[in-house]
Amino acid sequence: MSKLEIHQIPVLNDNYLYLIKDPDSSAVGIVDPAVAEPVLEKLDELGWKLTHILNTHHHMDHTGANLELKEKTGCTIVGSKSDKSRIPGIDIELSEGDEFEFGTQKAKIFEVSGHTKGHIAYWFEQSDALFCGDTLFALGCGRLFEGTPAQMWESLSKLKSLPASTQVFCAHEYTEANANFALSVDPENSKLQDRFQDILKLRKAGTPTVPSTMAEEIETNPFLRPDDMGIRKVLGMESASTVDVFTEIRARKDSF
Repeated sequence: MSKLEIHQIPVLNDNYLYLIKDPDSSAVGIVDPAVAEPVLEKLDELGWKLTHILNTHHHMDHTGANLELKEKTGCTIVGSKSDKSRIPGIDIELSEGDEFEFGTQKAKIFEVSGHTKGHIAYWFEQSDALFCGDTLFALGCGRLFEGTPAQMWESLSKLKSLPASTQVFCAHEYTEANANFALSVDPENSKLQDRFQDILKLRKAGTPTVPSTMAEEIETNPFLRPDDMGIRKVLGMESASTVDVFTEIRARKDSF
């Protein structure tokens, strides 16, 4: 079966939108549209008609173009049932464990609160594609604006369980800054050191560092590694609970 065709659209300072198409149907979606014009331009360039907006959470840099795109294309807006009051124009409400049919593709829905309450992620298994908004970043995770560290760790644990080959399509280009922080709490990680050098080369060339893979994140992202003894030793928390270690990592990142 075919995989999604995915076009990455950089907007604002560091946001990524993802225009996706199911090659076996007429389904065309945009994930987290902050602004409309770049989306409309790309649709025109490709000759595609937008059928869906997929929102991960309510922040304006993820939903700002919902109503304009809906007005201009007649598309259907998809988002979190538990956060429906904050998703402009929502038509389809999704919850944990739901399967959203996008043409011939299916996305499994994960509720991944922490950055916001009601944040969701879309996992297209047959395309090895995860659209996770601001929950999981390349080498990072979202700030806890509305949720608790325990909620965020539970959310990240769900995503961490996905196949290693899963491509992580996060919503921001934060990777270089995240890498600098990651090295401060996981300095002896040779895979992280190698990845950091690769990131520097990509950014110098103006090339996105996203998507990454779940395998890379599990090996190098400190927010997925609070059980790692090397990190625990740096933090002086060898015998602490996993949630407490995660909480400390998040607190250090907030003030880094």
